[in-house]
Amino acid sequence: MKNRKDKSNDVTTKSQRPRATRARTAGGKKLNPQVLASAEQKALEGLKQRTEEGHLKAGRTPPSQGTPKRAGMRTVDDAIRDSSPITEDEKLLQQTGPRTDFTRTDPWRVMRIMGEFIDGFDTLASVEKAVTIFGSARIGPDDPHYDAAVETSRLLAQAGFDIITGAGPGIMEAGNKGAKLGGGRSIGCNIELPFEQGANPYVDTLIQFKYFFVRKTMFIKYSVAFIIFPGGFGPLDELFEALTLIQTGKIYRFPVILFGRYYWAGLLRWLQARVLTEGKISDGDLDLMLVTDDPAEAAQAIITAYKSLGKTGGDQYDEKRMPGRNGEKE
Repeated sequence: MKNRKDKSNDVTTKSQRPRATRARTAGGKKLNPQVLASAEQKALEGLKQRTEEGHLKAGRTPPSQGTPKRAGMRTVDDAIRDSSPITEDEKLLQQTGPRTDFTRTDPWRVMRIMGEFIDGFDTLASVEKAVTIFGSARIGPDDPHYDAAVETSRLLAQAGFDIITGAGPGIMEAGNKGAKLGGGRSIGCNIELPFEQGANPYVDTLIQFKYFFVRKTMFIKYSVAFIIFPGGFGPLDELFEALTLIQTGKIYRFPVILFGRYYWAGLLRWLQARVLTEGKISDGDLDLMLVTDDPAEAAQAIITAYKSLGKTGGDQYDEKRMPGRNGEKE
């Protein structure tokens, strides 16, 4: 009996031991606070490096390396900032300090957010039709996709479309450059980062944003189409947000163009073989994206779609929300 009892205790002890986990990060490491902190730091350093690389390839010294700021760029007062770089998005999402501070700080942030919306709406109020172009910041003028972005934007500008980008180097610079070459309006929506990324020299209308979600609203509200060139998490974020808005009926007949068949092939194969096969999306969802390597083809697809509808994403949504003659939504 004693031996049996001891054996039972051994089993209980073993069951109480923490199980070894096979979970790993996508990079193959066990996730712990140290790995997460290191990953966050390396991610930020990588973003800075890619942004600087885009400026350097275009023959400019990156603003983050001490270049004097362009006229209109926000000046940071170090005396009123925290010792470590913190973006407004990070301040909004974190909760620190006593609850009494919460009642004093978040209402002020709401006013600041409202101010950003008002500034964006006011600046872009005259935009009737625009195309937003996304892509990597590290691509230089010697990259074929840079030339393709310039040509695509030029064709769209000649057809009467304004061009919107994130105002940075690389593909964003190419988009703004093409807009100027085509005689169109070149718009840049810059975002506050822990380091100064600067705006490319081809931007005519520059708007500064502290919050990502406000800037993303401007992209979708004033655009009639998105063109996604090869890039990283940022372009992927914009791609899937647009697809989600179309899928859920918030906007419709909104062309989403993936430029660069070879670059996007792996993602599309995964969507077809895994996501579609398991029923996570439907056949029609894949047809929401057009894949091309031809600037003329991309431009013509947008021109054709606009002629069939002629409304920005914001106009489409507003129209759907307006009551019809019988008091029902149209």
